[in-house]
Amino acid sequence: MIERNPGCELDLGWLNNVNINLKAINNAVDDLLNSRDVKNEHRAAWLLRAVTCIDLTTLGGDDTNSNVSRLCHKAAKPLPEDLLNELGFEYGPDCPIRTAAVCVYPSRVEDAVAALKKLNVLDKINVASVATGFPSGQMPLKTRLEEIRYAVEKGATEIDIVIDRSLVLTGNWELLYQEIQQMKEACGPIVHMKAILATGELGTLNNVYKASLVAMMAGSDFIKTSTGKESVNATLPFGIVMSRAIREYYDKYNYKVGLKPAGGIRTSKDAISWLIMVKEVLGDEWLNNQLFRFGASGLLSDIEHNLFKHVTKYYPAPYEFTMG
Repeated sequence: MIERNPGCELDLGWLNNVNINLKAINNAVDDLLNSRDVKNEHRAAWLLRAVTCIDLTTLGGDDTNSNVSRLCHKAAKPLPEDLLNELGFEYGPDCPIRTAAVCVYPSRVEDAVAALKKLNVLDKINVASVATGFPSGQMPLKTRLEEIRYAVEKGATEIDIVIDRSLVLTGNWELLYQEIQQMKEACGPIVHMKAILATGELGTLNNVYKASLVAMMAGSDFIKTSTGKESVNATLPFGIVMSRAIREYYDKYNYKVGLKPAGGIRTSKDAISWLIMVKEVLGDEWLNNQLFRFGASGLLSDIEHNLFKHVTKYYPAPYEFTMG
C-alpha cells in the first residue's frame, strides 16, 4: 500500500481563502463529458481498470455470512473465466483482475476475512469496514472510536469513517479536525482510513472543498464522497472539487491522498467518466487502486455486460451476469 498520510496542523487561513466558482466547475464537467469518446479496445481497457478499483460493497440490514462470502468470491473472480480469457487474462496467483476491496459493516468483517483467507486472496483484497455511526455519524465520539477499534481488531485493513456533517455546516473546523485525528489514531499504525464527507449534505461546494482539506490535514488517507445513503451522492462536480483539493494538498505537503466516489455510480459510462476526470485533474499517478476507488455494488454487473458485448458483439440476457 502507498504511504499513509501523516496529516499536518490545521490551517484555518487556508480554509478562509477557499472560494469555489460553481459556473467554472459545471463548465469543467461539460468539457469532460464532451471531450472523450472511448471505444473498442480502449474502452475495454478502461473498464478492466475500473474493476480493479472497486470496493465491492454490501451494507444491508439483512447481511449474513453467506452473502458476505458470495461477495468475497465475486471480488476474487469478478469476471467469468471464459470472458477474462478472451480479454487476455487468466485467473491465478498473479492475475491482476480482482476488486480492490470488499466493504462491509464491522459485524461482518470477521466473515469477510475468513472468506478471503479460504480463497487465498486475503493478502490481495482489502477488507474495508464502515464505522463511526455510519451513515449518519450522529453518535457519541467514544462510541464511534470504539467501533473503529472493533473493526480493526476483527481484521479490517481499511476503515471508512463518516464525518459529523453538523460540524461542517456550523463551521466548527477545529472540532472536526480533532475528531478525525482521533479516528485516525484509533485505526492504529497500519490501517488506512477513508473519510466519508457526505458531500450531498454539506450545502455548498465551498464546504466540500473545506471539509476535504480538513480531512486531509487530520490524516485521512482517502476522501470519499458519500455513504450512498444520501439523496445526492457521487457527482462529477463534487469529484472535481475534491480532486482539486487533493492536488492542492499534494502540491503543498507532497503526500498523495486517494479519492473514492460512492453512491449512484452504476454504469460503465459513469465509471469511465470518473476515471477520465481523475486522469485530467490528478494525473496518471492516481489511476490505480492505491489512490482511487469506486464504492459500488451494482457497477460490476454493468461492466460485465459491456465487456461481454465487446468480446461477442451482442448484448447478454439480463440474467447472465448477477452478483450471486
